[in-house]
Amino acid sequence: MKQLNLFIELIRINKPIGYMLLFWPCAWGLTLAYDFSNNPKLYLFYLMLFFFGAVLMRSAGCIVNDIFDRKFDAKVSRTKNRPIASGKVSVITAIIYSAVLCLLALTVLLNFNKFTILIALGSMPLAFSYPLMKRFTYWPQLFLGITFNYGIILGWTSINPSVGILPALVYLGAIFWTLGYDTIYGFQDLKDDEIIGVKSTSLMFRKNPYRFLYFCYFIFILSLVLLGMVSNMNFFYYFLLILISFQMFYLQIKKLNINNAQSCLRIFKSNNFLGIIIFFTLIIGKIN
Repeated sequence: MKQLNLFIELIRINKPIGYMLLFWPCAWGLTLAYDFSNNPKLYLFYLMLFFFGAVLMRSAGCIVNDIFDRKFDAKVSRTKNRPIASGKVSVITAIIYSAVLCLLALTVLLNFNKFTILIALGSMPLAFSYPLMKRFTYWPQLFLGITFNYGIILGWTSINPSVGILPALVYLGAIFWTLGYDTIYGFQDLKDDEIIGVKSTSLMFRKNPYRFLYFCYFIFILSLVLLGMVSNMNFFYYFLLILISFQMFYLQIKKLNINNAQSCLRIFKSNNFLGIIIFFTLIIGKIN
């Protein structure tokens, strides 16, 4: 039971925000591509596969992240008790866990078409090199956005084995969404990051964070508006975009206190709710 608890802590399965933020872009891309006049069984089956794939890959990613960051984590109060940083789980054991999770994720991936399998495998270097970015650039959150929202492309190609303007438009906007919410997340560790020399957009824009966050979220909302125009979404789509904008600009940015770690974490977690809203907005928007 002790080893099981350490494994659960290691992959952070008890903190669903991580894998849900990886899952929602997959669900968006799939919803954009799917023709709901057809049998919905395939849609639901793919949705389930993307969920399990997100859980498995996020779990493997957490382990790889903790392996690379174990020395940094040991110096940060919020992360010093993580299993690898504290020495409760060895690096070798962690590598084995990660490899098993990746193999399980591969069995999920093999259910899709060849094109989706190829571009998914092509994204693996992005997924596992992200933890290194904070050592070299103040833009690791941008790199995370490119990686985490890759699921939009995968969701689309699982139905249409080619990349069109619709998924590309949402993908570009969602990168800025991630850039915003992960910057908010990073405000929790500003003091520790300065001490240990880790870079982030949170540090880069700490003197004027709200203007930067407004810009990121504006680009995301703009991409959703353009998506509606290009794909001829109905009236309800634009009405729900008002709710989405309110959640982002008021409940997230306006209510944010970057000097309060609990405020940053709470607002970061609220993006799971935002993912749900956008998911249903896309479904409703496609109804003729």
